Amino acid sequence: MRPDTTLSIALLVASMISIQFGASVAKGLFPTLGPEGTTVLRCGLAAIVLLTLWRPWRTRLPRAALLAVGLYGASLGLMNLLFYLSLARIPLGVAVALEFTGPLAVALFASRRARDLLWVALAAAGIVMILPLTRESRPLDPVGVGFALAAGVCWALYIVLGQRAGRAVQGGAATALGMLAAALVVAPVGILRAGSRLLHREVWPLALVVAVFSSALPYSLEMHALRRLPARTFGILMSLEPALAALAGLVMLRERLSFAQGAAIVCIIAASAGSAASAKPAPPPPTIA
Repeated sequence: MRPDTTLSIALLVASMISIQFGASVAKGLFPTLGPEGTTVLRCGLAAIVLLTLWRPWRTRLPRAALLAVGLYGASLGLMNLLFYLSLARIPLGVAVALEFTGPLAVALFASRRARDLLWVALAAAGIVMILPLTRESRPLDPVGVGFALAAGVCWALYIVLGQRAGRAVQGGAATALGMLAAALVVAPVGILRAGSRLLHREVWPLALVVAVFSSALPYSLEMHALRRLPARTFGILMSLEPALAALAGLVMLRERLSFAQGAAIVCIIAASAGSAASAKPAPPPPTIA
């Protein structure tokens, strides 16, 4: 394996670890800010960091490009908000696994091959095992499950709209402007729910940690990796994210999953990895939030 490929893989894994670390820290802010207020500070502070790094105002953009970036940012903001609403109710590993069905659906819908039905079956089996459908199942908040699946829908939209935004606006400017749009979309909900608590100085250091580790840092690491990794390799590695989320939930939040929930996460990982491995060569996907 070439040294630059090894470095890119290491950066991508570091990006996924960073995102799950940020999610674990974010959950600690929920008692004070709620998931809505935490989302506002994450998106707002991340937008400030990314705008400072990329300075997109140096390029004049046509109205069509701004619309593409705005829609991309709206999907990003809603995805983050819905994910945090789910995280307030269900374990981190389960929330990420359910949310991961969004990008998996995009990959499967783009395929027309019969063998991809295997990955659909695996993903469906994973979802069924996670849901508390039997007396032996560990109970899960159905509202939290619904929020996680809705976040997956937004993640699917984020991928499709992110590809359009990436074509309309080059470089990190699309990410920076998209994050600004995300902050504007979630701001009314966060301000309405958290109010003056958003101004409490004691929450800002943790909120900045969440913004950096959940958005600014992983986006930068993924951008470096995407330039050097084939899309198939990128997709296979990204399928590890639910496992890393379950590990982060166990280590940082003391969230223990049942055997069925762990097996469900394995099924979703296998479906994602299998879909990526069997995919036809394609351009790299956009950065994942």
